Amino acid sequence: MRFTIVFFMALLTCTISVGQASITPEDLLQKSIEYHDPKGKLFSSPLTLDLIETRPNGVDRKTSLHCHISQERFTSSQIKEDVSIVSSYDKGEVSFKVNGSSDVSEEDIKTHRLNEKRFLMMRSYYQYLWLLPGKLLDEGTHLDPVVQEADFFGKASLQMKVTYDPAVGNDIWYFYFHPETYALIGYRFYHDEAANDGEYILLEGETSGGNIRLPKQRKWYMHKDDKYLGADILDKLTVGK
Repeated sequence: MRFTIVFFMALLTCTISVGQASITPEDLLQKSIEYHDPKGKLFSSPLTLDLIETRPNGVDRKTSLHCHISQERFTSSQIKEDVSIVSSYDKGEVSFKVNGSSDVSEEDIKTHRLNEKRFLMMRSYYQYLWLLPGKLLDEGTHLDPVVQEADFFGKASLQMKVTYDPAVGNDIWYFYFHPETYALIGYRFYHDEAANDGEYILLEGETSGGNIRLPKQRKWYMHKDDKYLGADILDKLTVGK
């Protein structure tokens, strides 16, 4: 019985490499981009992503992301406990609105953590995850030269290891792609891989719009104890408005 439990937990938390794939990481990335964003609209068109972000404590949040990467514009609109918060970035300028007003009080700033540093961090977070796999073309990204065939939570996949220049980030990432369609099916990251820290993310379903196909749902878990952290659901994708 103990062996069965240990084996099952290992299957959940480990990547099982079963051989080197006969595809270069550059070709794999290009094929995945062609699947998700064949017309290159993610980086050239205005986008609206309507999200539902759920957490185990029952506090759900609705967030609308409006971004136009080529014009350096990004806006996050959120409803938190019946309070409307709009955070905007426009070619280097950051601004906030609370319930439609730009006259934001010190109390609002403290309560809703409306500071430029945090907003820019969240902007990078949202753009990185929702614009994958295209974001893996960013400067400072390093693709491991060997693509592995791997079992990713019971699914056959192609595994790509990604690291970054220190100025970009120190985490180690692994991305998993469907071996036939090259769709992104999940990913994981470590701060210290030997310590088995970090998180893994399972992708489910698809939401489409304007020739773009993005994952419908992301479910987050801790590596160490498989603790469920929450889900991000792409309720609607609008391209060109």
